[in-house]
Amino acid sequence: MFSITIPTYNNIDYLKLCLHSLKKNSQINHEIILHVNDGSDGTLDYVKTNDYKYTFSKKNVGLCTSINMASREATSKFILYAHDDMYFCPNWDLFLINELKKLNNNKFYLSGTMIEPNSGHIPFNCGENIKDFNEEKLLKNYEKLKFFDHQGSHFAPHLVEKSMWEKVGGFSEEFNPGDCSDPDFNMKLWKQGVRIFKGINNFKVYHFSSITIRKRSDIIQNKGDKTFLKKWGITHKFFKKHYLRSRSIYNGPLKEPKKNFHYFFQYILCKLKLIYLIIFDKNKKKWN
Repeated sequence: MFSITIPTYNNIDYLKLCLHSLKKNSQINHEIILHVNDGSDGTLDYVKTNDYKYTFSKKNVGLCTSINMASREATSKFILYAHDDMYFCPNWDLFLINELKKLNNNKFYLSGTMIEPNSGHIPFNCGENIKDFNEEKLLKNYEKLKFFDHQGSHFAPHLVEKSMWEKVGGFSEEFNPGDCSDPDFNMKLWKQGVRIFKGINNFKVYHFSSITIRKRSDIIQNKGDKTFLKKWGITHKFFKKHYLRSRSIYNGPLKEPKKNFHYFFQYILCKLKLIYLIIFDKNKKKWN
């Protein structure tokens, strides 16, 4: 049903837990495609031994490139992008399938609700790391933990149709190792007329707070917020607030933002930040 793409970078214990949750808590057998960066901690051997479908790079190429490489091997109609430090709660895929039945086109972006030790959509501590992870506690309580179906989600795990993924070119690799790559992907979808950005309350994952390749990168850190501003002319925070209306209650497809005083005031601030950034970059080149 889904092609689940997961990048990993020498994070074998978390990856094993993620794959365990998919095997245990999925109702359908899905295609799983891993991208292994380096893999010298035993990840590459584990993936080969257990016959997982995968792509590989000898060094860490970053989250965006990793996902793009894995997605090219996808054979399902839908691509689901996830992190290797996520535990999928029971019946997650049934909730997604039920949502898909309500749609009649490919202009959608569906995502989950994250349970995290200290933040996320739902703060609920079942372990801050894998050593103290309490799977039993999570499984006893996840159904009681309520958020709401929410607008403007830009978080993994997220699901899009493969045709739309390919139309926008997947993740933009100028955002490697990954910061701001999600809102950039959302903006590309917005430009293609996507207006359903729905986070599903019942589709829950436990997340160990970004223990991923973007946080443990040997790539030169990219200032994703600045890259987004220079690319789109507005900040990612402005986009999430005025366009995606992030974390508000879902009430149907999004519309164009209300262009009131607050919109224009913050829009002007974005342009001033952009001008400052351009001038700063020019002077920096001169100094170097």
